[in-house]
Amino acid sequence: SFDDSIFEASCSCKTCVMGFMDDDWFVYRYDPTIPALLNRKNSALRRDTHKWWRGLQSSTPRVNYTEVVDQLFSLFPDKEHYSDASPDRCRTCAVVGNSANLVGSHYGSLIDLHDVVFRLNKGPTKGYEKDVGSKTTHRILYPESAVDLDNSTHLVLFPFKIRDMQWLITLLKKTVMILHPAFIKYVYEKWLLKHGRYPSTGFITILFALHICDQVKLFAFSV
Repeated sequence: SFDDSIFEASCSCKTCVMGFMDDDWFVYRYDPTIPALLNRKNSALRRDTHKWWRGLQSSTPRVNYTEVVDQLFSLFPDKEHYSDASPDRCRTCAVVGNSANLVGSHYGSLIDLHDVVFRLNKGPTKGYEKDVGSKTTHRILYPESAVDLDNSTHLVLFPFKIRDMQWLITLLKKTVMILHPAFIKYVYEKWLLKHGRYPSTGFITILFALHICDQVKLFAFSV
């Protein structure tokens, strides 16, 4: 359980994520106390989280998680992101998938109006701006694909294995954010009810957006 006063800070958008707090189905699943992004201060993992996360990895890594985290945050900004929720804020976010149903949609200008635009994997924009927009603030990528990103785009890493974190150490890029392993576990247990092995990057991105944004719209997702 958590303090209901957390929900008192809604937002100034016409509709807000927190506006669903009178829905029992949503309340059961949504937990604003779960850290979405990793930093040095919140990096210690509970035993059950650590065990679950290690279980996602095909082999037992011979590296120390704490040491890797210390290395990471000696290279990348170590701060708490998106902790500015208030009744005066209206952070609008678009999560753009890779479905072909955006072709011919002419949604490009609508997508670009959002404060935050998440794009999955290598979903292209060049040549398709009229339909998909040109703005990208956050790119969700597997480490091996994170090349040629411009300096204004945040790379958001979903660390399914500790090797993903190690790989970041070799990346000369300052606009990096790392999803907290506890957040991945939370999405798996509370929203997927433990179906499958772990949640997809698209589903995690939607939940991540619901936790840092006041209003979320999805584009190019199939139901």
